[in-house]
Amino acid sequence: MDSSDDEHDIIRQFQAKRRRIERSNSKELDLDIDSEIINEPVYVPLKQRRLKLLERLHGGNSGDENSQNSADSRKYSHTNHNHVDEEITVGPQAQFTLLEQSTELKKKQTDSEQTNTDKILQEEQRILENVVETKALMGVAELAKGIEYTEPIKTSWRPPRAIKSMENERHQRVRSRYNIIVEGDDIPAPLQTFESMKFPPGILNALAEKKISRPTPIQMQGLPAVLSGRDLIGIAYTGSGKTLVFALPIIMFCCEQELAMPFVKNEGPYGLIVCPSRELARQTQTVISNICDHLHRSGMPKLRIATCVGGTAIKDQLDTIKQGVHIVVATPGRLMDMLDKKLLYLDICRYLCLDEADRMIDLGFEEDVRNIISHFKTQRQTLLFSATMPKKIQNFAKSALVKPITINVGRAGAASLEVKQEIEHVMAEARVVQLLSTLQKTSPPVLIFAQRKQDVDAIHEYLLLKGVEAVAIHGGKAQRRFFMPYLDQVERFWAVEKFVTKEKDVLVATDVASKGLDFPDIQHVINFDLPEDIENYVHRIGRTGRCGKVGLATTFVNRTCDEPGCSYCNGLGHRITNCPKLESQQNKQANNLKKNDFLAKGHSDW
Repeated sequence: MDSSDDEHDIIRQFQAKRRRIERSNSKELDLDIDSEIINEPVYVPLKQRRLKLLERLHGGNSGDENSQNSADSRKYSHTNHNHVDEEITVGPQAQFTLLEQSTELKKKQTDSEQTNTDKILQEEQRILENVVETKALMGVAELAKGIEYTEPIKTSWRPPRAIKSMENERHQRVRSRYNIIVEGDDIPAPLQTFESMKFPPGILNALAEKKISRPTPIQMQGLPAVLSGRDLIGIAYTGSGKTLVFALPIIMFCCEQELAMPFVKNEGPYGLIVCPSRELARQTQTVISNICDHLHRSGMPKLRIATCVGGTAIKDQLDTIKQGVHIVVATPGRLMDMLDKKLLYLDICRYLCLDEADRMIDLGFEEDVRNIISHFKTQRQTLLFSATMPKKIQNFAKSALVKPITINVGRAGAASLEVKQEIEHVMAEARVVQLLSTLQKTSPPVLIFAQRKQDVDAIHEYLLLKGVEAVAIHGGKAQRRFFMPYLDQVERFWAVEKFVTKEKDVLVATDVASKGLDFPDIQHVINFDLPEDIENYVHRIGRTGRCGKVGLATTFVNRTCDEPGCSYCNGLGHRITNCPKLESQQNKQANNLKKNDFLAKGHSDW
């Protein structure tokens, strides 16, 4: 019994001790809970918080310190306004309303976007300023002798005395009436008739046969400038008559040289016209030959014209050159080949015209043109003509011309106001089928432009299968699908001839047919896709609406069409910072620097 009683006493003592420990723990827990409840901040209504804030602002030293801190915080937020993601106090502790905070955030975001845009524009402007031509366009003899021409070539042509004696204000009124913008020194007066330009009867008869009675604005100012021997940059919308501005003076100069001393065998040329495409070269040669034939029938000497283009036999071209040639119309590739092989010389050449200069530089012929100019032995008169004048052409002209006169009719790169432009939103896969309904808008002839050669072939075959009288041209020689033969140069000439004579109703082409080619009475131009830059678009739609006639241009667009972005080439889908044309030009310059690093560039290098 004693042992059992002892055990019970021990158990009771243990249980009592356990109960005391549990009671003490529960009291500590209650104290902690009470302290948390006491320390928890009491909710204060917004009205009372604002009243306390006003009291602190208008109160003693503590209020001054708080206001100073508030001002410092505002100053800090304004100095860091470019950082949109900075921390802003919201909720009960905020010192501004939500509306004020939202307005501040929007303002900071707008300022940040404007700052980034300004940085991009400044960077592009800096790149454009650095894209300049450092190598002057000079001949080998000029470089060797250190010659630098500062005055234009002198000619025997003089304007009528009555026009020359008139005040400059009268000439400016004529320019304003026809929207002619000129830049340069000692600008000749504009002449409003061909008779006042002193052209012989043979030329006037040739113009009358083509129903040309009065000069166009570019001809009013351009012809007197070229006849005076001035270097010229001609900018005008397509179909404005730029061809006659360089064709008529070169014919007059060659007639003058032939009358003074007839050309002998292997002599010439006196005038050189460089075109970017074979079709344009052939068209220019046709215009000049027609005028020369009328001139010869009126009793003037016969002038010989040679066309030097690729894709044709060189034998016929050499036969004309060996007889003594007055005018050569050429493409850069064939001309460079003949100059390198010494089949043609530019020793007496005094007249150089670059037709569609932007196209020539854009196609990568810039270095060829520089090499061609290096073959000149003496001073030359240089003319640049185009419907557009981008930055790269302006830089090119600065290094090639002497005191040039710039004539701008309308606005550089502007389309003719006689062309009605329409846009059709067509899915990419439905464009070929849509052509049939679009062709029905007008009567033939119709031009269809496509960017890719494969699209030209596909459109041509589809139209033939649907019974449309169509022909196609492009710069490739790949075999056409199905029964099509090779598209060689003979077929290209044949296609253009059939379209000009209206034996075919539709011509499908790449941009090779968009520059300079003059197809009569084009009613409608269809852009199967958008070209790479705005200049090509202007040239495309410029095939219609020529010589005062109204035309229609329809362009297919869809979601895949990019917006223009490059300020250097006006290309689509990229900026100047990653412009492929600018990068290609810089790579060429780097390669030339490596090759010619130890070659003398002039007399100062010796």
